Amino acid sequence: MSIKPIDLSRVRDLPLLASASEESLSLIGQGGFLQWTPKGAELVAEGEVNDFLYILLDGSVELEGTWGDRDSTLAVLRPLSSFVLASVVLEAPALMTARTLSRSQLLMIPGDLFRRVMREDRGVSLAVIEELSGCYSGLVRTIKSHKLRAPLVRLANYLLVQQQRQGGGVLRLPLQKRMLASLLGMTPENLSRSFAALAEYGVRVDGPLVTITRPAVLARLAKPDPLIDNPLPVAGAMMGQAGRERAAHIEGRA
Repeated sequence: MSIKPIDLSRVRDLPLLASASEESLSLIGQGGFLQWTPKGAELVAEGEVNDFLYILLDGSVELEGTWGDRDSTLAVLRPLSSFVLASVVLEAPALMTARTLSRSQLLMIPGDLFRRVMREDRGVSLAVIEELSGCYSGLVRTIKSHKLRAPLVRLANYLLVQQQRQGGGVLRLPLQKRMLASLLGMTPENLSRSFAALAEYGVRVDGPLVTITRPAVLARLAKPDPLIDNPLPVAGAMMGQAGRERAAHIEGRA
């Protein structure tokens, strides 16, 4: 297993490895590998100890949790996202299943190799701290939204955030409505009723396209809070503040 020299420059630019030493990059180049994976491939199984750290370079990945006969989308990842980082660091079972939503390219680094690099390379260890801190901050925002807001208000804020991220005007839902409902902690039926209820606040839905005709009215319902909502744009993998608390990579909340 090794990464071709022509591809190693892409690895050097990844946020998690941007401060890595030449020695660390050489080790990762020798022991890691790049792989294209088809849509629907299960990369990580919930409850199993994972052998690799994954970094998504192209495509999209769904993180899903289960309990009994129920399942829920917990996050949808876009490039350049790492995942199962905590599981790899702790050598613990993965808490989520990871599955590709589209054909995706992944950087895979063996867990024992990454732990060695993390222990020996201060730049990498600090990047891991920043990444996990961003994940924690994003998780707190999500928990606050789910516990403190009614479903209608969660949807209203989601639409306002997406509109800002997409530059204003008509927005396109980045997810299928079934997956969006799961991400927002709603059933598909509740999501449909919520969209219908938002019509009186100026929200028009046409398939995946959403037009907000009365943004001030919708904002009065949503009461956006900077300590919960993160409207920062998706663009810019090296945007700092732990990838803006990974808002760029987790659809819905950050």
